[in-house]
Amino acid sequence: MLGMALSWPACAHAEGSRLHWPVSPRPVVTRGFDAPSPNWNRGHRGVDLAATPQQPVYAAGPGTVVFAGVLAGRPVVSLAHPGGLRTSYEPVQAAVRPGQTVGQGQLLGTLLAGHPGCGAAACLHWGAMWGAAARADYVDPIGLLAETPVRLKPLEG
Repeated sequence: MLGMALSWPACAHAEGSRLHWPVSPRPVVTRGFDAPSPNWNRGHRGVDLAATPQQPVYAAGPGTVVFAGVLAGRPVVSLAHPGGLRTSYEPVQAAVRPGQTVGQGQLLGTLLAGHPGCGAAACLHWGAMWGAAARADYVDPIGLLAETPVRLKPLEG
């Protein structure tokens, strides 16, 4: 590994571009991230956050709305953030439109009840990925939160 350079997306190293919770107050995670391997296998490509029906859902970071509508029967909002990160929010009744620029904390829409597997009154499924959907690398959005400490581990061997 000596001499190998590591490359991170621009947004991954800028403290100001770390994400914030998309619902307030800080939610309980009812189902965690379970990365599929390889990418096309079954998994849970995000986290489910306990909330209430009609609760406001906010942009976790600044970006551009790339999708706001129904996808596979579910209302979804998706944002493209600087550096190649994309986040998705469902089931959300959109208050934004594709092409719209949003700031961190800006209202995206309201949460709807009915997310499958949710034990709360409503759950927000919040996902994050680097790259385009067809070649995306799904990541745990919790690890991208500004309040999540970043710790480096030494290489062994």
